[in-house]
Amino acid sequence: MFTIRLIETPEEMPLVEEMQRIVWHGSETDVVPLHMLITAVHNGGLVLGAFNEGKMIGFVFGFPGLDSTPDGPRPKHCSHMMGVHPDHRDSGVGFALKRAQWQMVRHQGLDHITWTYDPLLSRNAYLNIAKLGAVCVTYCRSEYGDMRDGLNVGLPSDRFQVDWWIQTQRVQRRLGKRARPTLKLTHATRSGLRPFYSLRADDRGLIHPPEHVPPFDSRLLMAEIPADFIALKSADFALARDWRFFTRELFEIAFEKKYIVTDFIFDSGEGSPRGFYVLTHGESTLDEFE
Repeated sequence: MFTIRLIETPEEMPLVEEMQRIVWHGSETDVVPLHMLITAVHNGGLVLGAFNEGKMIGFVFGFPGLDSTPDGPRPKHCSHMMGVHPDHRDSGVGFALKRAQWQMVRHQGLDHITWTYDPLLSRNAYLNIAKLGAVCVTYCRSEYGDMRDGLNVGLPSDRFQVDWWIQTQRVQRRLGKRARPTLKLTHATRSGLRPFYSLRADDRGLIHPPEHVPPFDSRLLMAEIPADFIALKSADFALARDWRFFTRELFEIAFEKKYIVTDFIFDSGEGSPRGFYVLTHGESTLDEFE
């Protein structure tokens, strides 16, 4: 069991600094320092910590920001960072931290939260898109330049920027007491949805992207990515770069054609796990098949 509470004092902020070192090891210069965290908190920002038996096991940090709209600047919450201790991943800590953030930001009178994540990380995609109900129409090339931490060094820091419209029924259905079940691969295939490209596995079991992005020929599409990109990167760095550049082209074309990332399927059934983004054009949605 764990509890979540606000972190607001200089005495507790070093816990957040240390958690950053644990999660993104390898670059001290990338740690957001105590004085920046405190300044953000004293000016509308939020730092929430998850604790197990008095020990911090995760945190989320964000601050007020502005969206550019045709009608001028519009306030939002920018969720900059979330980290969970490696020993407590896949235990619901990340979801609970984001749910607490959702509640706090709603009390501030805002309806929009944005953040970025690496679109090749299936675990992050499953949480952000499938469980939280965020959507994506924005692909950012090399968003943070050359990153030096242990998770990101060596690859272009391409990111999705997701939109979390926290007052919508879509999000309410995922965070309410009777949460919407996450989409399963069998559910998608029964509704006629199929991956719109095939992947090749080599003799090591590593999957390779197609040489070219295929045509976008349906209003609902599934785009497969590696289920464990971190392991693939460790095994074959050149292949990881191939995946970065393939998915960059794929999603930039998709968003130019007005597709939206609306769901993510993580299938851990028979055989190796698989991960799929669901791309939706216009008002099309798999909800009609539920």
